[in-house]
Amino acid sequence: MKRITKHLMTLLLSVAMAMAMGLIVFAEGTTYSLTLTGTATGHTYEAYQIFTGDLSTKEVGTKVLSNVKWGNGVTYTGTESAADVAKALGDGTMTIAQLEDKLTLKTPAKTVTSAKDSTVINDLAAGYYLVKDKDGTQANTSDAYTKFIVQVVGDTTIEVKSDVPTVVKKVQDKNDSTGETSGWQDSADYDIGDSVPYQITGTMPANIADYTPYKYVFTDTMSKGLTYTAKNAKITIGDKDVTSSFTEAVTTKEDGSTVVTWTCDNLKGIDGVTLDANTKVVVNYTAKLNENAVLGSAGNPNTVNLTYSNNPNKGGEGETGKTPDDKNIVFTYKVVVNKVDQDKKSLKGAGFTLQKKVNGAYTDVKSFTAGEDTTFNFSGLDDGDYKLIESTTPAGYNTITPVEFTISATHDETADEPTLISLSGNATTEEATFTADTKTGSLTTDIVNKKGSTLPSTGGCGTTMIYIIGAALVIMAGVVLAMRKKMSSKES
Repeated sequence: MKRITKHLMTLLLSVAMAMAMGLIVFAEGTTYSLTLTGTATGHTYEAYQIFTGDLSTKEVGTKVLSNVKWGNGVTYTGTESAADVAKALGDGTMTIAQLEDKLTLKTPAKTVTSAKDSTVINDLAAGYYLVKDKDGTQANTSDAYTKFIVQVVGDTTIEVKSDVPTVVKKVQDKNDSTGETSGWQDSADYDIGDSVPYQITGTMPANIADYTPYKYVFTDTMSKGLTYTAKNAKITIGDKDVTSSFTEAVTTKEDGSTVVTWTCDNLKGIDGVTLDANTKVVVNYTAKLNENAVLGSAGNPNTVNLTYSNNPNKGGEGETGKTPDDKNIVFTYKVVVNKVDQDKKSLKGAGFTLQKKVNGAYTDVKSFTAGEDTTFNFSGLDDGDYKLIESTTPAGYNTITPVEFTISATHDETADEPTLISLSGNATTEEATFTADTKTGSLTTDIVNKKGSTLPSTGGCGTTMIYIIGAALVIMAGVVLAMRKKMSSKES
């Protein structure tokens, strides 16, 4: 949307003053050119002459316009004369919107197709012109229709400034272990099962006063790793809760993503709300990071765009534009534990429990019981402090000391396309060393169990000596017994 230039009112005031004297002064010449700077392709501009009159020379070098009347391209349905309307516009007792209510645009003096950077409208007679986009010709859906009034009393140049609302979406990050919470930014990381806080902020066009009504629709698309609970959003304008003025709709798509829209058909019709160029509409809500969350650098994106009324021209009600998508992303990670023996061979029979430090105390995250598994995946983890406990040790092996470690990650916090920059796991003991892979979001480590010592049988070598002595005594007893039998037989 193109807002009416500030100098217009000064020009119209000059018109009013001249009217009071019965004269309007214009530069000499038959036709003139109007150059619009800052234009983009895709527009069709129409220039309608609003005021015209009879040019004459009052003094050397000065032209005046008498017998002021309506331009050839418009019809005024009111009872006021063109001179009276011009005076009312000049002294502020009539607004442009009020003029349009009684003004019918018939035939444009000129129609041109816009060019990049600069567009020229040639062969305009002296007068005041309403320049606007031709209805139904807006090619760029993120742009807005143009409407402004300009005085053409010679070759004239005016800057066309784009003026459309914007929308941004942010996410808040929190470290459970340290308790630190970030500001609103473009990326964060969370545990699966956490509620993720989001904030959407929409702005107003500078010429919001030219619109009645004004449509405003947020469209939020969440990837399948995020679950939205209906009606948990709060929408505010300043300090006023306007949630009830918006209609919420939740749709699940075939790919598992969720689309949520918040629609207000007439933002200007909300009781107790006055809109101006500085007004902002803010949406706050939470979404749960669920079991479908994508690990690693692909992350779990979330986008928003804003659909808005984009034609302030008479008859433009119902026409809308749409902003480009604004994106943020939530990351999550995993720890992979490989159970091996001292020879780096896979070892069965181990069980593990992973704990996370939350509010200064360790709480269980996930446990694996002992079985045939030798690889254990702890998926969906946030950054923070953790402890890995070997809850079951394979038979014949020594239990490891619990491994305390920290997951650390860096990601773009202010970027159009946020990325995962780095990932690391730092252990406080030598029991584990982590290898990071940002693409898969994994931290992998080998946990080694060492065999227990081989102990001697009960009693050790003393038992062996007892066996030897015992055997010797048995032999000796046998010899003695044999000798006694032999002696007894001889005596008899």
